[in-house]
Amino acid sequence: MGRVRSWMLVVMVMVMVMAVRAERNINRSGGVYWSTAEEEALAQTQTKARDDDTAVADLDADGGFSSLEGMLQWAIGHSDPVQLKETARDVEKLSPTDLSNRQVEIKQLMDELKTPSDAQLMQVAINDLSNSSLSLEDRHRALEELLILVEPIDNANDLNKLGGLVVVIRELDHSDADTRKMAAWVLGKASQNNPIVQKQVLELGALSKLMKMVKSDFAEEATKALYAVSALIRNNVAGQELFYEEAGHLLLQNIMSESIIDIRLRRKAVFLLGDLAECQLENKEKDELPFFSSRIFLKSVVDLTSSADLDLQEKALVALKNLLQLKTTEALVFKDFCGLDGALERLRQQLQDLMVEEEHRDYVMDVERLRSEVHQIFYRKLEKVATGLSDLDCNMFTNCLFDWSYLNKHPVILFDLDSSERQVTRQVPT
Repeated sequence: MGRVRSWMLVVMVMVMVMAVRAERNINRSGGVYWSTAEEEALAQTQTKARDDDTAVADLDADGGFSSLEGMLQWAIGHSDPVQLKETARDVEKLSPTDLSNRQVEIKQLMDELKTPSDAQLMQVAINDLSNSSLSLEDRHRALEELLILVEPIDNANDLNKLGGLVVVIRELDHSDADTRKMAAWVLGKASQNNPIVQKQVLELGALSKLMKMVKSDFAEEATKALYAVSALIRNNVAGQELFYEEAGHLLLQNIMSESIIDIRLRRKAVFLLGDLAECQLENKEKDELPFFSSRIFLKSVVDLTSSADLDLQEKALVALKNLLQLKTTEALVFKDFCGLDGALERLRQQLQDLMVEEEHRDYVMDVERLRSEVHQIFYRKLEKVATGLSDLDCNMFTNCLFDWSYLNKHPVILFDLDSSERQVTRQVPT
């Protein structure tokens, strides 16, 4: 059985040997290779001058093969059928020693045809991007290849070592919007949950460029830029400080407040806000930033719960859940200025109506649980305010020696305990 497998392997690879040798008679530059866009363009120009212009047509776009099966199919398609039969008969007659020698030849051939490493492929893409005369199509292709290659964290960490970060960041200034979009996407992908790359990209000054791109009229560019910003500063205190210095909170506020802005951008903005608020909660030793308690800022978040987009509503609820737990946010601002109680009730009714649609029922139930949790946190925060003011009123009552005129000016806050919503009311003692 082992000899049969060896024989089949030898026949298969001998097919490839003949095809590759035949190809080399045509292609004097070395046959199968992985090349830059510039090298490919030159090879294609040379190929057009040949009589047999189909010799390399079946090679993959980067000059290689996607699999061993693809290599074999290519070899069979470029071999003489008669010669194939003769080769099979010759191999069948080989002695064990000759078979072993052929296997050594096969190993050498396979080493020659070996697929390049990710680092080598990344270097090819980086070299392409460094070519100022590269066409837009090839530039986009190089960025698309990097987008896939930098997903593994080890590859992302190699990007700067290969000179790739500088090259990709330079593309953020390109005149073509699609190129800028792709460059931002690559930076976001490489930076995601990667403190090493986050630090490198921040030190190279990419954050301010990306924040300017978020304001682009081209929605795709703005969305990918905000994705990159979010990936850069997530769980990164230094990055968040730079973001705030660049007035990042106003950027988010403007996006959340404008209903005409692309819905994807608004989702990313409120998602980033929720993440920043959560980070503030986790770093309790740091002073809470003033914008978190800004009435205008908070209202822009509450208003998102009235959106017709359920995903946006969910992300707004997550942000509100975190904001309500901050010490500096005021319950009465949420109630009186932002109208959070009314917004939550309207959302409850909307979700109740959506429950009849079986297709979305599970998702709607998840959002309702989140809404209910936000509602509970909100009213607990109101309770603390009510208790604090009641204690304050009682102390002032004693200090004023039963000055009833003071009580008329400062009514005590009481709760209607019979209400399931525990509504806060203001009553003047009789």
